[in-house]
Amino acid sequence: MISVDAANRAGIERLFASRPALADVRPAREVIAALAGKRRLLHAGPPIDWPRMSGPLRGAIVGALLYEGWAGGAEEAGALAASGEVDFAPCHHHAAVGPMAGVVSPSMAVYVVEDTAHGGRTFSTLNEGYGKVLRYGAYSAEVLERLRWLNETLAPLLAAALRAVGPLDLRTLIAEALHMGDEGHNRNKAGSLLFLRHLAPGIVQAAPAADAAAALRSLGENALAVLNPVMAACKAMADAAHGVEGSTLVTAMARNGTDFGIRVSGLGERWFTAPSVVPQGLYFAGYGPADANPDIGDSTITETAGIGGFAMAAAPAIVTFVGGTPEDALAATLEMYAITAAEHPQFTIPPLGFRGTPTGIDVRKVVELGITPRVNTGIAHRQAGVGQIGAGLVRPPIDVFEQALVAFAERYLVGD
Repeated sequence: MISVDAANRAGIERLFASRPALADVRPAREVIAALAGKRRLLHAGPPIDWPRMSGPLRGAIVGALLYEGWAGGAEEAGALAASGEVDFAPCHHHAAVGPMAGVVSPSMAVYVVEDTAHGGRTFSTLNEGYGKVLRYGAYSAEVLERLRWLNETLAPLLAAALRAVGPLDLRTLIAEALHMGDEGHNRNKAGSLLFLRHLAPGIVQAAPAADAAAALRSLGENALAVLNPVMAACKAMADAAHGVEGSTLVTAMARNGTDFGIRVSGLGERWFTAPSVVPQGLYFAGYGPADANPDIGDSTITETAGIGGFAMAAAPAIVTFVGGTPEDALAATLEMYAITAAEHPQFTIPPLGFRGTPTGIDVRKVVELGITPRVNTGIAHRQAGVGQIGAGLVRPPIDVFEQALVAFAERYLVGD
């Protein structure tokens, strides 16, 4: 008879021991083997094919095909995507994570995060900022021009800066940012400034004055700059807890704009999916719920690792962006303690007396209590090419946790 509690403790100990460090910035094809020499694109969420893709994911795919030069226009790109000549695979299958549509193409630069405790590397693209950007399904000329600057100018500067100043301990950065009012998913103002502080000397040292000024300005003006490496860090931590026999810990939550999926430590690489839902939140002027696409993105890896919506009590100002009140932010974190296995020893919350964030979603507790995880998220327009239209809160469908618990019982408990 397995001991689920013992298995979960083993998984949590591995998650807590993980030490992700930002070590490099490289073209994706050089560090993600699945993208080397292939017409393949990675995307956020569980597996999906072109006919079922949502508007924003289709838009990001079109933009990536244009960026790679595999198509000469949007219509040609759409036809190529539908032809079967381009392979689509989840970021999560290749140690990567992508915010919103999450598309990664071979020529895009990625942050390389190394887990110095367990080995292995995880990856994420550079953050484009808010609004009309590829990750929200926009692919206009200015979007592609911005991508080229990020990948061809900023990325090499960041790589040179990291060589000059050394790796960045992302676990320590997250812990400090939580004490400065971030929650690590939708609010990253403090973390992005800590990120800039670490890199700035190296950028100035590595680049001509004009290039250094442009790089520092871009990072300084983007309050989400650190989100992508933080996501890769959370991926490393969650992956450390994956593959523990008999564990009911959730080690991935992800959405592709059509499906919401989870993976569970003791159930291998299997996805459990159900239809994604539209977030509730605040919309930019001129938009409303009827314009919104169902929830999308890999950024729920932050909640999986114990921050984001699980750390809202550390960031009461987040409600000005996603809706609600400061009391709601406090209540959100307190509720999550009921469905998690532990409290994070490094990620602590000052308003709760430095109590550790609730960490390690336990499928059993979610189903028993009927409480699903809280997630902070951006909102994409349902049509390709438009971009971000708001931000808010969402909960996964409980169906995915029920499916996982049934599968767990069939694998481990039937016949005992």
